[in-house]
Amino acid sequence: MSKTIKPRAIAACTLLLGLALFFVGGARPAAAQSDVQVDTALMVSVDVSNSVDTERYQLQMEGIAKALEDPSVVEAIVGGPNGGILFSMVTWADRPSIVLPWTRITNKEEAAAVAQRVRTMPHQGGEFTCMTRMLRSLNDKIVPQIPARALRVVVDVSGDGPDNCNAEEPILGVRDELLASGVTINGLPILVDTSRTPQLPKAEPGGPHPLETWYRQNVMGGPGSFVLPANGYSDFGRAIRQKFVIEISGADERHVPGTVPSIERRTGGIAQRVQAGRLVLAPEADELR
Repeated sequence: MSKTIKPRAIAACTLLLGLALFFVGGARPAAAQSDVQVDTALMVSVDVSNSVDTERYQLQMEGIAKALEDPSVVEAIVGGPNGGILFSMVTWADRPSIVLPWTRITNKEEAAAVAQRVRTMPHQGGEFTCMTRMLRSLNDKIVPQIPARALRVVVDVSGDGPDNCNAEEPILGVRDELLASGVTINGLPILVDTSRTPQLPKAEPGGPHPLETWYRQNVMGGPGSFVLPANGYSDFGRAIRQKFVIEISGADERHVPGTVPSIERRTGGIAQRVQAGRLVLAPEADELR
C-alpha cells in the first residue's frame, strides 16, 4: 500500500533543496559569476549633507562630469588591458542613495553619456554626514552586485566633514570589512572651515588640515590607497579629475616612498606624484625630476 506524502514534508524538502542551491551557487556575488572583465570598478560617493547648498552640489556634479569627459581620464579608461571600467555613483547624507547604478564605460562616447547623466541629476540633500552608514550600504549592497569581474575595486569618498551621525557601529569596523573584501578606499576631503567641528583632531601648526588627517585615519585604506584633498569646492573639479586618472589607470601607489613615474603628468598645468601615501601637487614639472 502506497503512503501519502504530507504537504509539510514536501515543503520541507523544497526548502532544503533551495538552501542547498543557494549555498552552492547563489550566495556568490555577481562579480564571481560573470566572465566579463573590466579594469576598474569605481564607486564614487558624494556628500550632499546640509553643508552642501545648490552651488556646492552643482560644483561637485559638474566636476565629476567634466572629469569623465577629460582626455586624460578617457585615456585611462580605454588604455587598460580590458579596455573599460564599471562606474557607479552614490550620494549620501542621512542615508545613501544609489543615483547611478553600475554602468560600463569602454569609449569616449559612453563616458560622455554618463557625464551627461551626472550633470543632470536632481539635487539630492540631507542633514547629517552619515559616512559610516554609507560605507555599510556599499559593503552590503553595492560591492556584492558588481556585474563583472574587476581587476580592482575602488571606492572614492568625498566630503567636507567627518561622520557626525552617531553611528551604531564604528566607522573603522565598516571600513575594514570593505578592505577585507579586496576594496581600496581613497579619500577626497573638501577643505573648508572646520574650526567648530569637535569630531576632528586638533590642527597642528604647519601640519595638514584636520579633515585631511581624519580621512587618513578613518577612510583611506587598501592597496595603493591615498588621500587627495580639494582646497574648497571650487577646487573639486581639479581634484576629482586627477583622482580618476590614478584610480582608473591603476597606478601603483604601493611604490611609495618615492615617485610613481606612470602618474607623473601635467593636468591643467599641475604636475602630480604620490609620495609617502600622499598625492603631492607640484606647480612645475621640473620638481619631479
